[in-house]
Amino acid sequence: MSDSGIAQDTARFGSFRSRAATHAGTAHRLNEDAYVNRPDLGLWAVADGAGGHESGEVASAEVANLLQTIDAGLSAAEMLVEVRSRLEAAHARLHAEGSRQGAGVMVATTVVVLLARDDHFACLWAGDSRAYLLRDRTLTRITRDHSLVQALVESGTISEAEAVHHPQANVITRAVGADSDLLELEKRTGQLMAGDRLLLCSDGLCKTLSEEQLAELLSGDADTGAERLVMAALTARVTDNVTVVTIGVDAGEETVSVESVSVETAGAGAPVASAPQDKEQPAEAEPGPA
Repeated sequence: MSDSGIAQDTARFGSFRSRAATHAGTAHRLNEDAYVNRPDLGLWAVADGAGGHESGEVASAEVANLLQTIDAGLSAAEMLVEVRSRLEAAHARLHAEGSRQGAGVMVATTVVVLLARDDHFACLWAGDSRAYLLRDRTLTRITRDHSLVQALVESGTISEAEAVHHPQANVITRAVGADSDLLELEKRTGQLMAGDRLLLCSDGLCKTLSEEQLAELLSGDADTGAERLVMAALTARVTDNVTVVTIGVDAGEETVSVESVSVETAGAGAPVASAPQDKEQPAEAEPGPA
């Protein structure tokens, strides 16, 4: 842990350099966030124990621990299936624990997971923890919040600016452990280039700093990016827990540019980026619902 009280973790494997940083924030003693930083598996994640729910730290730790213990040596397709399976197992356990504690009790967490193999990535998420891609100093949000205010924005009821300070900004519509029998995950896939930087974060970061600030801070020294982002949030008096995982993509044998990404979710109509068929990539062994 640094002198600032920010817990940090750095790892490198192959073409991926990653760093994680987390802090309870300026108004909390308990940090209910958790993260996974495993470039050796091509696996990173952030989980945020859902605000207002019982035992958020238990929920986020359950998800992180299950993902941390995935075995090495899996193919990209096997890895994605295993991640889904473990998230579903966590959902069932947390849902059962909430039911055991009594009516109306929910033990839940958001999750955003990034898997990467060679020059391909897949992102799975539930809730409002986010993933971003920084390329050529342009920041693109990979994820779409599963939240009440996002639904209001998409329906045209409120603007993006109004959503930031909406009184129900913390209400999420999907979570691991939520009060539903099945876990609903959204998935997005795409390709990577050397020089790309990816960011996973809990909403304590993206609700405190603007996307312009995120892009500027992420563009700096890659070795201190995660700590720099958390420190900026603390300087801005972030009241929530804040957790960041940054992933840098170094030059490999070959890289492929991305024109678009595909979204696998009900009603999505985004264009699909075709991936080379002779490359092993994070894709499911068989097509199926997200």
